[in-house]
Amino acid sequence: MVLFCVHSFASAQMVKNIDEFNSAVTQAKAGDTIVMANGEWHDVELVLKGKGTEDNPITLKAQTPGEVKITGLSNLSVSGEYLVIEGLVFTDGHTPTGEVIAFRTSPDELANHSRLTNVVIDNFSHPERQLSDLWLAIYGKHNRIDHNSFINKRNRGVTVAVRMNSEGSRKNYHTIEYNYFGPRQVLGANGGETLRIGTSHFSREYANTLVQYNYFDRTNGEHEIISNKSSGNTFKGNVFFEAQGTLTMRHGHYTTVENNYFLGNRKPNTGGIRIINEHQTVSNNYMYGLTGRRFRGALVIMNGVPNSPPNRYDPVIESAMNNNVVIDSDYIQLGAGADEERSAPPTTTEMQNNIILGKQNLNPITVFSDVSGITFKGNVLNEDASNPLSSGFEKVPYKVSKNSNGLWVPEKALLDNIDFGEVKLPVTKEDTGARFYAKNESQIPFKSGSKIAVKPGMDTLANALVASKPGDILVLENGGEYLLTRFATVNHPITIMAEQGDKPVIRSEKPSFIVIENGGALEVENLWFDGAASPDYKGNSIIRTSRSSMNINYALSVENVKVTDLDINGYFYFFKAHPGTFADYIDIKNSHMENITGAVLSLNKETDDLGVYSVENLTLSGNTFKDIKEEVVTIYRGGFDESTFGPAVTITNNTLNNVGKGSTHRTGASMYFHGVQNLHVSDSTWVDSAPISLYLTNGEPITLIENVTMKNTPKIQSNSDSFEVKNVTY
Repeated sequence: MVLFCVHSFASAQMVKNIDEFNSAVTQAKAGDTIVMANGEWHDVELVLKGKGTEDNPITLKAQTPGEVKITGLSNLSVSGEYLVIEGLVFTDGHTPTGEVIAFRTSPDELANHSRLTNVVIDNFSHPERQLSDLWLAIYGKHNRIDHNSFINKRNRGVTVAVRMNSEGSRKNYHTIEYNYFGPRQVLGANGGETLRIGTSHFSREYANTLVQYNYFDRTNGEHEIISNKSSGNTFKGNVFFEAQGTLTMRHGHYTTVENNYFLGNRKPNTGGIRIINEHQTVSNNYMYGLTGRRFRGALVIMNGVPNSPPNRYDPVIESAMNNNVVIDSDYIQLGAGADEERSAPPTTTEMQNNIILGKQNLNPITVFSDVSGITFKGNVLNEDASNPLSSGFEKVPYKVSKNSNGLWVPEKALLDNIDFGEVKLPVTKEDTGARFYAKNESQIPFKSGSKIAVKPGMDTLANALVASKPGDILVLENGGEYLLTRFATVNHPITIMAEQGDKPVIRSEKPSFIVIENGGALEVENLWFDGAASPDYKGNSIIRTSRSSMNINYALSVENVKVTDLDINGYFYFFKAHPGTFADYIDIKNSHMENITGAVLSLNKETDDLGVYSVENLTLSGNTFKDIKEEVVTIYRGGFDESTFGPAVTITNNTLNNVGKGSTHRTGASMYFHGVQNLHVSDSTWVDSAPISLYLTNGEPITLIENVTMKNTPKIQSNSDSFEVKNVTY
């Protein structure tokens, strides 16, 4: 008898370009490794197909982790069995399709038993901020996503999505663990989730995905940080650091949420956990310093829709919110969202053994609907807090201290009573993400660079901007005259200022003085903008955003600025935001603006009524506005979407004289607020001006107007009486 032994030898093959890569893929067998050479791989669409085994996977890796940069119009698709991808960096580009990394190569060719590890996607964002794509789309079954870094997604679309649109991707048993979800800016629209499992179409199917020990760092895209839209999923041991939004059980049943830590640190709109649907279990979670309200509270139990279709709100049934620790967090919302449609209250549900201690808001529990279907038992509330519930709560003194792990905790006896265990982060920032990739701050603060003196003259300011670096301070001469014959373009954070004393005057022969382009942010102090040299055009502006989409949020700060004679033609604006641009904040303080034929702030160009808007936070404080033909500010947020927080507007200590009375003025208002979610107007005076005009939409907006005098000015106009007025005199 002759025995034949056949040996299969694994190999490692270095590839240096796309042709070599494709050739290596066609030859790859179980146990082989394809090594991508260090350097930039530009405009490549990588497709990896293969069948490894559990003991001998096919591996695609970087020659040196972090030294293979995939840029331009590029993506990666994988399908087969037992594939491993590691060490790659996607940056400085965007996908030409709808997915950067996809665990499929066609609708029928999926990846199973495969792993993505030690990979980075950083600012690989489409330049059109409202064009949607996914950074990672997980198809197939039994895949592991671990130790990856997903940072700075700037356009619409979910960062990581578990897809379930075929039977081959349901009951998938994926594991998503030890990933770093780095900062994601406010999108200002729906579609900014960081992690989504399923969609409403398949929400009653089981995914059985495990999400554990991930770090969500300021993932502020929208209020659903995690959007659970399927059944049977588990979220445990994750940390949410200063993240605006909530872990939301949007659709699907039998979800487990346990031992997660939410560290809001009193940052705006930080939230916790929101329960919708049936058989949900929320236990042993820790929450500190969360400020979000309504759908963004620390603990939220929603009302549902009777006989709800899959894309709305299944009522909360047989669910539990037990043994959670909530410290210095503002809102526990029960029956949230109750309205004519969401009329089904929670039933056969329990809220037991929760510790709720806080000094910031002494009315933490809000009841929006019938809560007789919730059993309250063994909960603890500090003794000076009010409580609309008659039973199920014990009042105790507010005693909170910082433990050896740096976390604020109640007395040990209270923790022992609910068997909470040691209060300690289940995972740290350092434990997560790609090991080779630093978790640096990407935002550059104003005034963090060099001071640069700019001489008066023609285009000296424009030239100084071209030569400047991020964070620099351009210092103009007191009393100097500056003429612009070209656009002064801002491409990074910059300060333009003068020292205290006579303001330098800036004039321009262009339709706009300063243009904020993508990546730009502008701070101006102690300057004088004058329209005397401007061209005889309608629609001029002192400052405007790019006319192209900007996928990086900007900021505008105006302090102690004088603006005069914007009157060469009609509709001359101080600031105009174009569609597809978004400001984290706009501040105008201690400034004087006079004789303007347009609006001071035009923030009303997002008119598709899809919940999109132009600015998150707006503050006007200590200003004088005189002879303004249109509004001081006009803001528009249309539609009925409930996925966003803003705009939030603060108007205080301002004087308006002869504002909003131009003959061609379209709104007939001195200030026009459409869809603003949080508006506070205080300590201001209107003289001979048009009224404030409000258009209140969904989202239970908070609108307060107080300590205001309106001389020879009509009363506040509104489509609804759902706003509060205190001490307003006419």
